[in-house]
Amino acid sequence: MAIKKNVPSPRPTLRRRSRKPLTVTGSSVVKTHPIREDCSLPMVIEPAVDGLDPLRWGSHEKATIEKLVQGHGAVLFRGFPISSAEEFHSFVSAISGEPLTYTERSSPRHAVGENIYTSTDHPQDQEIFPHNEHSYKQIFPLRLSFYCHRQPDSGGATPLTDCRKIYSRIRPEIRQRLEEKGYMYVRNFSRECGLPWETVFQTSDRAEVEDYCKKMDILFEWVEGSRLRTRQIRKVAARHPRNSEPVWFNHLTFFHVTTLEAATRDALLGQFAEEDLPNQTFYGDGSPLEPEVLEHLRSLYREETVRFEWQKGDVLLLDNMLVSHARDAFTGPRRVMVAMTSAVDWQQLTLPS
Repeated sequence: MAIKKNVPSPRPTLRRRSRKPLTVTGSSVVKTHPIREDCSLPMVIEPAVDGLDPLRWGSHEKATIEKLVQGHGAVLFRGFPISSAEEFHSFVSAISGEPLTYTERSSPRHAVGENIYTSTDHPQDQEIFPHNEHSYKQIFPLRLSFYCHRQPDSGGATPLTDCRKIYSRIRPEIRQRLEEKGYMYVRNFSRECGLPWETVFQTSDRAEVEDYCKKMDILFEWVEGSRLRTRQIRKVAARHPRNSEPVWFNHLTFFHVTTLEAATRDALLGQFAEEDLPNQTFYGDGSPLEPEVLEHLRSLYREETVRFEWQKGDVLLLDNMLVSHARDAFTGPRRVMVAMTSAVDWQQLTLPS
């Protein structure tokens, strides 16, 4: 499928806050500590000296940052001089690689820079359940970076959940059944509810959509002439490509209609037949997921979720397979941006034994 490309612009550099030369490597220029005494998700890195250049430091310390991310799942950079989408782009590029284009979309977002997007344009009075970005896609980002340009008046946290812990705590009989069957994600595209297919696939050409679906192992059909329905049969777990740890990595719970808050769920079920819902999940063979299975999974996410309060200028780098993320409702203006990096193909992953 043809992907729309942004016209490249000159890459900005972060402003230097001091003319004093600084050593950019080593532990002496930063402080690393848990977010709080009882929790190290995320691990926090803060400058220990004035005038630290984030780009030079980040470029030299990529291996150290990678080790922290793989160990803890997420790192929070706090107190670094980052104040715009352009500076965020430069910092992400230095520590994690070039940001990817947002394709096969599921969340309402808009671009604020070169492959930099709003984290979501979802209504601020609604929570977003924990999920791993694009786990339903054949090719997904291994790294996510969030940047807090403006913190909300209240709420608005980005809760995090360790997917290694979720995997280890699922009841063995449930986990085995789901690993054997996989899950099916059914999606109906319309202009009345959710995103239209033109927005999701970034094209108005049906042939391009069909070609993309064939390449990405997505079953598709055109319903009533112009309405698109897709089915994706995916795995629920995998071994991490860099450390081989088993992780619970899927959208099975997130996209099931019963995970929505009651008013939204009831409104959708009153308007659509189950096969026509904007999003719904099943076992991989198309049979329905039992309510007790879904509630068991939801309870594990709730029990393992941790929170921290955003501060202006924060950058959160997380491993998209090790850690899922969510969003709390909030009041007042909130501006959090996201960049996705390090593409991984599901076909390259091994499954837990």
